[in-house]
Amino acid sequence: MNQEFLYIIIIIALGYLLKRLNILKEKDGVVISKIIFKITLPALVLVTFDSVKIETSLILLPVIVLVYGIIAASLGFLVFKNEERELKGSFLMLSSGFNVGLFAFPLVYAIWGMDGLTYFSMFDVGTSFVVFGISYILGSYFSAEGLRLKPLEILKKLAKSIPLMTYLMASLLNFSHLHLPDTIIHVASTISGANMPLSLLLLGLYLNFKFDKQLIKPMLKYLTFRYGLGLLFGFGLYYILPYNQMYRFTILIGLLLPVAASALTFAVEFKYSTSSTRLIATISNITILISIAILYIFSNFIL
Repeated sequence: MNQEFLYIIIIIALGYLLKRLNILKEKDGVVISKIIFKITLPALVLVTFDSVKIETSLILLPVIVLVYGIIAASLGFLVFKNEERELKGSFLMLSSGFNVGLFAFPLVYAIWGMDGLTYFSMFDVGTSFVVFGISYILGSYFSAEGLRLKPLEILKKLAKSIPLMTYLMASLLNFSHLHLPDTIIHVASTISGANMPLSLLLLGLYLNFKFDKQLIKPMLKYLTFRYGLGLLFGFGLYYILPYNQMYRFTILIGLLLPVAASALTFAVEFKYSTSSTRLIATISNITILISIAILYIFSNFIL
């Protein structure tokens, strides 16, 4: 496990080094992220769900994530009620979503293999609904133009999420005991092999250690809220739920993952100020580093 973590850190560091040497730039990350979310990640999901049996209890995972997202957003209204409108919107967009496909999948696959991916895939189904539902609505509500959404727009967002649609299709096939042709699975397996290195390189490419000092106080407030709430619910559910350790470990680690990468995209879409988008990007970087440390500590010394 320690060796796998070392490899992961090296690949992330390589991505950061390539950026520093101007071999790659952050704008190149847009193309890489599209390849991941539209090609390699869906391929990995197809391969994972084709080779494992999904237990009925796993259906509860997306529900837990969705309920947690609602609770986190509701408490966020109270915690950040005195913040300036756009800053409040930024924090609420960041409060309930998780970076599963880009951050968790490479680490989970390296440590627990296909079995771990099955659990975190179901966790990501709930995350997709939270991000494109709750986070999207809150981001729009606190934008300068105010809420301008219709239910149909949210459904379109969900329908255009290739990973989510792949999760639903693969789950349906699995529960129906149907399998895709071997040729498709073999091709998907080959493509999915690129998901881990591309995801880790992208994390390194997006790392940025520069931020405004005036943002330190609000960031500390947000990070305390996010990880405090995640630890409280994570450990609570870990010791209460009557399921196997991998199931409970998925919830505990899942609630401590970095913020969803889509928050920055939403901020740009809703025309948030430069300071707000910079804040979101900085928090995204910080939560990646914190979550890597948490995953390492938990998997080695606690569980």
